Amino acid sequence: METDTRADCKKKQWSEMSPRARQAIVAAAAVEVVVTTFALRDLIRRSAKLVRGPKLLWFLGLFVQPVGAPLYLTVGRRRSR
Repeated sequence: METDTRADCKKKQWSEMSPRARQAIVAAAAVEVVVTTFALRDLIRRSAKLVRGPKLLWFLGLFVQPVGAPLYLTVGRRRSR
């Protein structure tokens, strides 16, 4: 006899979360917004010669959370000389 595990894995509503969990989610979201904004600003201002790959592809990739912006910042940029 199997038990329904979906009932055990029910997502918590915002009101059911502890204050610490809410603060962690808000902090993580704020960091994500700041990093994505910084990466977007850098991509717009950076010359295409200093970007690895097409800028349009990186622009779209920036919105693949949470890996797009950090990936662009670590791999997508060439050093200016």
